[in-house]
Amino acid sequence: MENQVLTPHVYWAQRHRELYLRVELSDVQNPAISITENVLHFKAQGHGAKGDNVYEFHLEFLELVKPEPIYKLTQRQVNITVQKKVSQWWERLTKQEKRPLFLAPDFDRWLDESDAEMELRAKEEERLNKLRLESEGSPETLANLRKGYLFMYNLVQFLGFSWIFVNLTVRFCILGKESFYDTFHTVADMMYFCQMLAVVETINAAIGVTSSPLLPSLIQLLGRNFILFIVIGTMEEMQNKAVVFFVFYLWSIVEIFRYPFYMLTCVDMDWKVVTWLRYTVWIPVYPLGCLAEAVSVIQSIPIFNETGRFSFTLPYPVKIKVRFSFFLQIYLIMIFLGLYINFRHLYKQRRRRYGQKKKKVT
Repeated sequence: MENQVLTPHVYWAQRHRELYLRVELSDVQNPAISITENVLHFKAQGHGAKGDNVYEFHLEFLELVKPEPIYKLTQRQVNITVQKKVSQWWERLTKQEKRPLFLAPDFDRWLDESDAEMELRAKEEERLNKLRLESEGSPETLANLRKGYLFMYNLVQFLGFSWIFVNLTVRFCILGKESFYDTFHTVADMMYFCQMLAVVETINAAIGVTSSPLLPSLIQLLGRNFILFIVIGTMEEMQNKAVVFFVFYLWSIVEIFRYPFYMLTCVDMDWKVVTWLRYTVWIPVYPLGCLAEAVSVIQSIPIFNETGRFSFTLPYPVKIKVRFSFFLQIYLIMIFLGLYINFRHLYKQRRRRYGQKKKKVT
């Protein structure tokens, strides 16, 4: 037992270009840190889990790294940065599949691959913006204007959907089920405003003001506006149905958590509760919202058939009448297809973000 090698607690995280190691040793003296043959060697005198002793460990990396580690000593730990030879995402840190007992994820710096890619793109975008703005002679003014513009946009949307959510909640508490049938006439103007303003969100993604992907934003915009302006907005018979309450209510629930998350991102803040809600609330609400939209489409089909609105007849010699309900039936299929694809994608993203922590607890 006297010759037993003492190992400190080591926590790790990664980005596409770098590895971060945090060695839990305080009052470190004479650290010997080197990389030879792709193996990190660490040895130092310090205070760790076994008191004041000499601690050491060795890590053989999964892929090649540059042999010049950079380290920084603090009173409580040693921070080591290792550059990857090839910028890529590693499935694990070490070559051996079984994780060493002294090694654990550093959740303070942990990101999944998609978040790291977004961070990388954000840093690259920030670097390019700085170069561009420096060439224009005002390095901070335009960046601050951009953040202020995005913050105000998200704030306005948050206030709008919050008004809808509070209004519907209060009316339901006072009137009960009777509030379902005049939902459209009560909050339609505000919903029209918020959904028309959402066009800005898609434009921001298209011209690069935000790093959000264009396609999801465009699909949500077109899908919601189709339900709001065509299925419900053009038919008075639909506007008095109870399903309108559930469509509007579920939309507003998602947005009153999504927009505060974006607002905090604009000012470089991360509130864990808001982030968790942003990545969790959609799990029950998104399928329910799609179900409510589908019910509204199903209820509108006989109304469009009876009125003949948006139906048309093909020109001679075909002369076949094409009912608008045919397109509604196709759209109904697309709702559930989109639900499957998006739900699977969103669940995978959430599992990547929070799955590692759950494994650690168990």
